Amino acid sequence: MRVIIVTGLSGAGKTMAMDILEDMGYYCIDNMPPALMRSFIELAPKNKEIEAAAFGIDVRGGSLFDDLKDTLESLKKDGVDFKIMYLEATDKVLAQRYNETRREHPLAHGEAVSRGIRRERKRLEAIRSEADSIIDTSGLNKAQMAAEIRNIVSAGIDDRTFTVNIMSFGYKFGMPVSADMMFDARFIPNPFYVKSLKDLTGNNKKVRKYVMDHEVARQFMDSVTRMIMNLIPYYKNEDKYNLSVCFGCTGGHHRSVTLANELNERLTARGIRTTLEHRDL
Repeated sequence: MRVIIVTGLSGAGKTMAMDILEDMGYYCIDNMPPALMRSFIELAPKNKEIEAAAFGIDVRGGSLFDDLKDTLESLKKDGVDFKIMYLEATDKVLAQRYNETRREHPLAHGEAVSRGIRRERKRLEAIRSEADSIIDTSGLNKAQMAAEIRNIVSAGIDDRTFTVNIMSFGYKFGMPVSADMMFDARFIPNPFYVKSLKDLTGNNKKVRKYVMDHEVARQFMDSVTRMIMNLIPYYKNEDKYNLSVCFGCTGGHHRSVTLANELNERLTARGIRTTLEHRDL
């Protein structure tokens, strides 16, 4: 039986991940005391309908969560094949999610959400270091998160493949909060002022040709691609397996979309896993 343990920071999307895994055929149990996992795994083979199981485990379990380390070591000794999927997000994004839902962080104890987040990160350091897959959900919507989980599960969750999340946006609609790298494309000649291109987007071949026919755009993309490829090993060394790269132009329709598409193709051709979003189209 295939077993996935879904854990990570509160507010990072564990419930959504469990829903996605359930849609993929996993028998899902959320907030299960770690000590009870063994009992379920021993009983599950008697039910031929259960071929894969996912357990959602986090600090909501209180002191029961502390049993997780011993339980995992016990499962390893017994030869149980399980993988750990760890979800996280930036402090800013987590705080924003809690503010939107008006829920209290489980470790805040009546104090600021930021303090609860810091306590939880500290408490989860050990399990994060054991994770087979780390997903940063800061810039992911549900569709992108589902694609990421499907890729991990189908490719083998233990490969810890690096993912570059690429986004285009328009500065006049505000800057993304989750960007690790943000590039301003407004120095490139604007197709908006070409009558035949004004109402098209960077997804159109004519717009893309107009943008990429400029030497400055090609040199810029060569530099960005080279920099990202050179940095990926260093991010992995720091246990960071997601990088959010954003391209912005005035309206988020032409130049930024073109550059995001261009980077996506270049990285994919080099074997890098990517997600792609055009925020303001």
